[in-house]
Amino acid sequence: MEDTGLIDKVVRINRVAKVVKGGRNFTFTALVVVGDGEGSVGYGLGKAKEVPEAIRKGMEKAKRNMKKVSILNGTVPFEVLGHAGSGRVLLKPASPGTGLIAGGGIRAVLEAAGVTDILTKCIGSHNTQNIVRATMAGLQSLCTKEDVAKRRGLNPEEI
Repeated sequence: MEDTGLIDKVVRINRVAKVVKGGRNFTFTALVVVGDGEGSVGYGLGKAKEVPEAIRKGMEKAKRNMKKVSILNGTVPFEVLGHAGSGRVLLKPASPGTGLIAGGGIRAVLEAAGVTDILTKCIGSHNTQNIVRATMAGLQSLCTKEDVAKRRGLNPEEI
């Protein structure tokens, strides 16, 4: 499922029922993650009467919300805890060859971002939407040595 070099993953499809006078109205929500495999990743939630339309809308939102994240040698530069709602995600760097130790929503986000070696732990809520948001928050809070040096007005070797 690649389109113009982007990796897209459908994390979750949910059927939502609204009870009205004439019976039940069913709609679908699709949580989609899109990334380029080189450090850019985004997520989107699409809602529609049919599943394919919900996925399409989710992909459009995910493409619009793509953010650049810091990845160092296929892993994260340092340990970080991402928060979203009551969901928390711990992301720990791992040595090359460890692989992607993650489940569900966390795995989808990290694969789309291009992370190959990492250890993760879901703490608190296991709600898929909050987990994806927490993983994105954790990845966005990362910064490289060069970013810190630039912010402090130093050379990267001085840090």
